[in-house]
Amino acid sequence: MKVPLLDLKAQFGPIKAEVMKEIEKVCDSQMLCLGPAVEQFEKDVAAYCGCKYAIGVSSGTDALLLALMALGIKPGDEVITTPFTFFATAGVISRVGARPVFVDIDRDSYNIDPAGIEDKITSKTRAIMPVHLFGQVAQMKPILEIARRHNLFVVEDAAQSIGATQDGTQCGNFGNVGCFSFYPTKNLGAFGDAGLAVTNNGELAEKIKLLRVHGENPRYYYRMIGGNFRMDNIQGAVLGVKLKILDRWNAGRRENAALYDSIFAGSIVKTPKIESNNVSNYNQYTVAVPQRDRLQKYLTENEIGTGIFYPKPLHLQDCFRDLGCKDGDFPAAEQVCQEVLSLPIYPELTREQIEFVGETVLEFYGARKEH
Repeated sequence: MKVPLLDLKAQFGPIKAEVMKEIEKVCDSQMLCLGPAVEQFEKDVAAYCGCKYAIGVSSGTDALLLALMALGIKPGDEVITTPFTFFATAGVISRVGARPVFVDIDRDSYNIDPAGIEDKITSKTRAIMPVHLFGQVAQMKPILEIARRHNLFVVEDAAQSIGATQDGTQCGNFGNVGCFSFYPTKNLGAFGDAGLAVTNNGELAEKIKLLRVHGENPRYYYRMIGGNFRMDNIQGAVLGVKLKILDRWNAGRRENAALYDSIFAGSIVKTPKIESNNVSNYNQYTVAVPQRDRLQKYLTENEIGTGIFYPKPLHLQDCFRDLGCKDGDFPAAEQVCQEVLSLPIYPELTREQIEFVGETVLEFYGARKEH
């Protein structure tokens, strides 16, 4: 049985007619950069996220970059974040000339450990950038309390987590700005790159809107130096169709995760720990296992797709050598980089496929459970 890590064709099939209809409207209008479909999507996704303002942009990376630009993060500033995340999180900090300052992760949730943040705050610290990794919201209450005590901005990297909640609140609502990615592999994926910044601050929203079009207002008059961070109208149209189905897709992922959890119960496989006050969207179903690389090879031989997110923590990447970090500085992040493996979790999976994946994992370790 062949089980890919992700099957976008299975997702697209049932919605193809509606998606193509909306794309055709954009083609007929020839309004291609920003436009009415983007504006409508911004209204709909703001309502979905429970935020006052949503600004469609060119990618999740650019959403993060715009957030830092709008908040005035500049050379010489420091931004606290996690070393166990996609490159863009720390990359955008460096791109505005600031310095990423890493804090180790919680070993169970894989998110930044709030207990380590305060020790890293200096007179140069301007912001904290928690990441809601794999679809689970970082523990925001202590992070926000620390930010308030030290007058720091909070930028949520929610690239993987649209629809995830904590204490009933949608992610993106906790900090000054929330940033989402709509890369095609995300739970809500565009037809290419696209992203979103959300905020409840009207002044900040207007600044982000201005920065996404080179700082221009009115036409050919520039109030600040921005960039070309526009969302294409076709992406707004596609995302508008998919947004209506997102809750159902996320629920399907949670059902699949529960089945995996039952298969792996009592085994050597460490399943994702979802904090009791969180509802995850399971952008990834990431287990921690011994002999990870050998297991991945075994699953590949059995035609099961997997992913390693991420094999090397950011503090040990060549591009961040100037930060002066070394092996052993963030032991939890370094350990999980050697253990984590993501298994297929997309909502179109059948029960038989999930059971096949689970049983194949257990077979590798010499165990098998009957259902």
